[in-house]
Amino acid sequence: MYYPRLRKLREDNDMPQKQVAAYLGIDQRVYSNYENGKRELPSRFLSPLAELYGTSVDYILGRTDVTAPYPPCAKAK
Repeated sequence: MYYPRLRKLREDNDMPQKQVAAYLGIDQRVYSNYENGKRELPSRFLSPLAELYGTSVDYILGRTDVTAPYPPCAKAK
């Protein structure tokens, strides 16, 4: 279950739901449903949220407890 992490990340970053929802381009009530587990978070929001909070998608999804983001990939030559 990822949704408790959504709330924790938002609160740890002192952001109201309205601000996160605006960042994602959605209504605050829709975002609230994601945080409360009433609606499934669309995958298109995972990367933007990881970027916003400075973490990884795997952390948001509960696949790791490491909050640090992954290092950037090396560019192919």
